[in-house]
Amino acid sequence: MSRLRPVSPHGLLRHLILLLSGALMLLPFVWMVSLSLKPPGEIFQSSFSLLPVQWHAIENYTKALTAAPLPRFMLNGVIVCGAILALQILVCAPAAYALAKLSFRGRDALFALVLIGLLIPHQVLALPLFILAYQIGILNTYAALVFPFIVSPFGIFLFRQFFKTVPDDLIYAARLDGLSEFGIIWRVMVPIAWPAIAAFGIFSVVSHWNDLFWPLIAVRSEELMPPPLGIMAFKDEEAGSDYGPLMAGATLVVAPLIIAFLVAQRWFVEGIATGSVK
Repeated sequence: MSRLRPVSPHGLLRHLILLLSGALMLLPFVWMVSLSLKPPGEIFQSSFSLLPVQWHAIENYTKALTAAPLPRFMLNGVIVCGAILALQILVCAPAAYALAKLSFRGRDALFALVLIGLLIPHQVLALPLFILAYQIGILNTYAALVFPFIVSPFGIFLFRQFFKTVPDDLIYAARLDGLSEFGIIWRVMVPIAWPAIAAFGIFSVVSHWNDLFWPLIAVRSEELMPPPLGIMAFKDEEAGSDYGPLMAGATLVVAPLIIAFLVAQRWFVEGIATGSVK
């Protein structure tokens, strides 16, 4: 029978810091869910109460789903995030493969540009992107929400790091079998890279599902609004100071992200860990 290893003071301190950090990060979400269950009279009361005295969940969530087209906003988010992720993988996987496994002049310089792209905030490019979208006539369409994010420097970097861990012998064997370079990418490298794809998918979907800055510029029609912009419209036009339905709507918007992460967390951790080896 194995003995339990004693916990060192440093290990105990690290776990305590992690628990406190996790509690601080979860506190706003717990408070959001708590407010979504309360009637208006309990939201601004002076005494602190996590659970409501009078449950108002059905009323708040019903109003969140009916007072504004929240299901439409969430469907828009699924369409936009799904299109962005698919196009990013389509572009980033070949670029990362070329930087990881092919030898050509200027490869290191191109990779340096990718690293520089990681340092540039997307907001810096908002004005030229807006002008470009206006000139090609795609403002206030799904395309306007998708096209600025097709090329992801982070996606290229993450896939490159993962592809660097794949043995070169596997690439040589695929070439001997007659596969082209694109065939190697889609039939060999991408199936192997599912952990990296899952990790990148979490980053991409969370980032664009929560993005408010660019949709606020690119679309005006309520039928095209993604969840964060839709929540703003819901608050301003419908809810006013009725924060119960507003918090209920925010909870419904956040819930798919939490579920997706819980489902994909094993691949997420594996993809990040493997990509960081190099």
